[in-house]
Amino acid sequence: MKVLLINSVCGYGSTGRIAADLYDMLVEKGDEAAVAFGRKDGKSDIESYRIGSMPSTLFHLFMTRFFDMHGLWSRRATKGLIAYIDSFKPDIIHLHNLHGYYLNLELLFEYIAKKKIKVVWTLHDCWSVTGHCSHFEYVACDKWISQCEECPQKKEYPASLVFDRSKKNYSLKKKLFNLPKNMVLITPSDWLKAIIKKSYLSKYRVETIHTGIDLNVFKPSSSNMRKTLGISEKKILLGVASPFSERKGFNDFISLSKMLPDDYIIILAGLKHKQIISLPKNVLGLGRLHGAEEIAKLYSMADVFINPTKEDTFPTTILESLACGTPVITYDVGGCVEAIDKTCGIAVKKDDIDGIVTALEKIEAKPLSQENCIERAKTFEKTNQLEKIYRVYN
Repeated sequence: MKVLLINSVCGYGSTGRIAADLYDMLVEKGDEAAVAFGRKDGKSDIESYRIGSMPSTLFHLFMTRFFDMHGLWSRRATKGLIAYIDSFKPDIIHLHNLHGYYLNLELLFEYIAKKKIKVVWTLHDCWSVTGHCSHFEYVACDKWISQCEECPQKKEYPASLVFDRSKKNYSLKKKLFNLPKNMVLITPSDWLKAIIKKSYLSKYRVETIHTGIDLNVFKPSSSNMRKTLGISEKKILLGVASPFSERKGFNDFISLSKMLPDDYIIILAGLKHKQIISLPKNVLGLGRLHGAEEIAKLYSMADVFINPTKEDTFPTTILESLACGTPVITYDVGGCVEAIDKTCGIAVKKDDIDGIVTALEKIEAKPLSQENCIERAKTFEKTNQLEKIYRVYN
């Protein structure tokens, strides 16, 4: 079996690591694989093809910012990709993030349809079924069900600062994405699967395969971080995001900090400098962390991981925390609640900061054990999740 993986990045970020993991699995099984990607550098140990160049990406970015024509440029880059596909001759093309200023959707999907190539498409967000945005839960928009227009999130990723083409983009994407005759969609949560089944992609088979977690990396890890940070006697509430925006709950953490007893401290990782210098005394800010081992130590040090995101498909930060033995409090949005059960976490309504405080009181009165958190994380062990995708290939 020959599989070509296409994603915006390779070996970098969450989707880039997923593509790299799938590549490694295929090679280990004796199959042929390659990764075509559009941005940043690839990995030297992966057979890969760089789609386009930095100048073509920047021009695509320019056309998106001014004319809302994301996915409609990079023609030369996509023609180069098509030539590579012709030479590689994959049995299956596994699509991941097609947004990211590097592909021409018309050329790619018309080619796939003409060649009758089998396709697997992992949808990491909602961009495939909208005329513009990658998430719409924050603004409670349901235009994507029938017809996007006058987008309330025009200035959100992939941002357009001038024109709004959401109506035309929606109609074009609906046409193009329905061209493949043999395509299976994979969603990382049942929540997103339900979205897809309401969308113009409803004719396709959809499989929920949750994102996997590497339990060899994310596990209880000892460190002297409490002592180094001078918070040995504090109960630590942890938040992790990058970037740490209002949508990820930054302002909710600030509000929460005003409601906590003196023996609690909040640590937020992934902040910008201007956010760090504005924090109240009982909130400790850290910049973006580098290296999974360092992040695992941070999860392990915390007493509770809090995920007050306003929108998310299936956040791996919850899985990482559980794998390190730390219980979770999360807003009941997107696919967040699918990562926990009553033995390892508590879900509260979005924006319910009082609910977070109540959940903390429940955990303090009846602690959620490290063992239960780890057992829950095993449900999402990476190798098992990759094997499920391999079965879809077959």
